[in-house]
Amino acid sequence: MRRRTGEVRRKTRETDIRVRVDLDGGGTADVRTGIGFFDHMLEIFARHARIDLKVVAKGDLHVGQHHTVEDVGISLGEALREALGRKEGIGRYGFFAAPMDEALATVALDLSGRPYLRYGVRTGRRKIAGFDLGLVEEFFRALASSGGITMHVELSSGRNPHHIVEAVFKATARAFRMAVARSGRGIPSTKGRL
Repeated sequence: MRRRTGEVRRKTRETDIRVRVDLDGGGTADVRTGIGFFDHMLEIFARHARIDLKVVAKGDLHVGQHHTVEDVGISLGEALREALGRKEGIGRYGFFAAPMDEALATVALDLSGRPYLRYGVRTGRRKIAGFDLGLVEEFFRALASSGGITMHVELSSGRNPHHIVEAVFKATARAFRMAVARSGRGIPSTKGRL
């Protein structure tokens, strides 16, 4: 069986990003974006998805966090897509409900090649540790678009913004872990391709 890895470099006038993923890793993360809270969420994603993840990003943070967060999402989606290859033998679908104290986030996803994001999460607050919480949705939109992932992210309950965002990242990671798990042979589609 081939090792499922992907590596992407994205360089624009606003960002310079390198992402490496190993879907058959153990959940180790080396993440340096210059945005502490975002780094923490990406580390959580790697741990709970049980993938090895390396992200090194330099962005125009003096302008804001948007370009860096969005471009990391784009790069991670591309790296995941590369690592999955033809998607032979994967589960394809993933679903997980993650509680984080009073917060409960549910994520359902399909590695279909058809990008779509339904994001039903409101935090009731604008920032955590200087991180603009509106960028969480932008990150997942970029990830879904470049990764060819259909994602439905819903929040059933939650008051604490940190708990809400952490539950979303954990639920996404666990759903992704289920979707990329090796489950047999062939491509899981009646069309013969994803």
